[in-house]
Amino acid sequence: MSIKTLSSREIYRNPWLRLREDQIERSNGAPGIYGVIEKDDCALVIPIQDETIFLIEQFRYPIQQRSLELPQGGWETADVDPEELARGELREETGLVASTMTFLGTVWVAYGYARQKMHIFLATGLTPAGADPDPEEHDLVLRTASIAEFEGMLLDGTIQDCCTLAAWGLYRLWKEKKGL
Repeated sequence: MSIKTLSSREIYRNPWLRLREDQIERSNGAPGIYGVIEKDDCALVIPIQDETIFLIEQFRYPIQQRSLELPQGGWETADVDPEELARGELREETGLVASTMTFLGTVWVAYGYARQKMHIFLATGLTPAGADPDPEEHDLVLRTASIAEFEGMLLDGTIQDCCTLAAWGLYRLWKEKKGL
């Protein structure tokens, strides 16, 4: 290991995250401090029906603007089944249920400062079942786009969410490897 943890203390906690501060020693002997945000696993869902993709638009407080992205989120519960979480987020945010959920992979969200895994699923065979957003998600707006329009929004900067971009890259690689 190139960094040794000498001590660790929790600085802050709320239902969504924990912040800890670690006293560290680098491999060259230099001391330091490392702040780490800890969050429970989350899921991102790529809902596609024919050539239509379903997106969420919502206000993102840290950047003070509305953002267009794929449905994603967590339940602030450790050890939740990733597919159950993905199905739940899909239903909560879009009102859709999927007959098929295909696991595409897991990525670290922002491992330079946070400890959180995101499980990525492709959702197909979609049917409406009624949205059930969390209280914090009262302003969600469901949007649809063709695949070509969606990819255009990724390229022109309309969609800047790194999780959406990473998930779409993973999906495209998976699709190519499957010969689809």
